[in-house]
Amino acid sequence: MGIIGMIIVGFIVGLIARALMPGEQKLGLILTTLLGIVGSVVAGYLGAALGIYQAGQGAGWIGSIVGALIVLFIYGLIAKKA
Repeated sequence: MGIIGMIIVGFIVGLIARALMPGEQKLGLILTTLLGIVGSVVAGYLGAALGIYQAGQGAGWIGSIVGALIVLFIYGLIAKKA
């Protein structure tokens, strides 16, 4: 159930991040889910580096959304150059 839960949470986080980010993002369901999952991982690493989370501790919902917004911003910069 861990992988399925991660996919569902990633999808929800990705949808929220896409809704909060201004502009239009042309991402499908799979990329939206990957955005949320990668955003959660990024938030976990940044939170651990800043001392917010302990090593191995998962990021919370807000941290995951912030991480997904960071990933979406970087994706937008890369997509504009291509």
